[in-house]
Amino acid sequence: MTIQRSRLTNGFTVVSEDMPGLESTALSVYVAAGSRHEAARHNGVAHFLEHMVFKGTPTRNAIQIAEAIEDVGGYLNACTSRETTAYLARMLPDDLPLAVEIIADIMTCSSLDTDELELERSVILHEIAEIDDSPEDSVFEALIRTAYPDQPYGRSISGTLDRVSALQRKDLTAFVDRHYCPSHMVLSAAGAVDHARLCRLAEHHFGALEQRPRPPAEPAQFRGGEMRDLRRDEQVQFAIAKPGPKLSDPDEATARVYAMILGGGASSRLFVEAREKRGLCYAISASAMPGTDTGSLILHAGTGESEIKQLSELCSSEMKRMADGVSDREVARAKANIRSGLVMGLESPANRAERMAMLLLFRGEIEPVEQTVARFDTVSIDCVRSYAERVLAQPPTAMAVRGAIDQAPSLPSIEACLA
Repeated sequence: MTIQRSRLTNGFTVVSEDMPGLESTALSVYVAAGSRHEAARHNGVAHFLEHMVFKGTPTRNAIQIAEAIEDVGGYLNACTSRETTAYLARMLPDDLPLAVEIIADIMTCSSLDTDELELERSVILHEIAEIDDSPEDSVFEALIRTAYPDQPYGRSISGTLDRVSALQRKDLTAFVDRHYCPSHMVLSAAGAVDHARLCRLAEHHFGALEQRPRPPAEPAQFRGGEMRDLRRDEQVQFAIAKPGPKLSDPDEATARVYAMILGGGASSRLFVEAREKRGLCYAISASAMPGTDTGSLILHAGTGESEIKQLSELCSSEMKRMADGVSDREVARAKANIRSGLVMGLESPANRAERMAMLLLFRGEIEPVEQTVARFDTVSIDCVRSYAERVLAQPPTAMAVRGAIDQAPSLPSIEACLA
């Protein structure tokens, strides 16, 4: 399999990887523009825009957009994150020109009709309410907001009810004008794909985009804090975050090995101690979440009112024990799981297309898979122990709890949890 990369004269990047044996193509256009690029009063505009582009262009209405791709058995979707917005398609190779044309049409020629905007506003307000109704989703939102207070990185991707209610068409068009720049866009395809053909399609549909300067995102600063949301839920949702490495940090691979040992699977320390030995919860996890200029290590679990104090203390003790109790077998198992997860995940052309786009947007180059695997292979037991010590020593900490904790045994503060 060979990766090929080209750049149009306006700075728009095209990358592809032909995967012999596949008879379909995964296509995506990634834009380095997400919720962290929004002004406070426009929180939710990137996500609103992602919804609205599917509502119609001068040549197709919403139903015709859906029918055009589904008439050939294809698939079309989009997603917004803090760092990016992505427009995705999957189709048979003969239908690649149609898929590129549809994505280009909705991205560059969306009508953003005001009547449709009001209809979609209602849909998004329901989506925000659904997130709030989900204890697990809402506690994660609260954790990020608490870790990164009063800054774009900490705000909800979907926005808030009041700010989404106030967004107007001009706010969406201004976001496109400001951030949808060809130098910050990547068309990425994997599977059955011919690179020269893809470049011709990209030139035809994206070559006229004008390059222009765009303002940088506000730097993210992990500040920490504590949030307790008292509700009569069936469970108490509990989450802790500590500062973690960013994508380019040498510790990024070590952080992922550390998180895998701590709470990355059914053999992880938190799962064994909290669920298998004590029955304190159904699910518990730890994960490393690196970003372009920040990162975090996150622990999450749901438990009962009477168990929350014991669970929080257990999480604290296991994090402390990681500094001196990690074994060679645990490190080897974690690396094996990360390695196999990476390799098996890249059997999906959609995952390959995403990986190439993200690496080009945020690192400027595509690291060979073998080199990525090698970075994890070099993580030693001493690396993990040293990292574990730094996790405990490095302030601050963020904690978010949602549930009937007013009736629970006294839940310690974040300072007490990790003291």
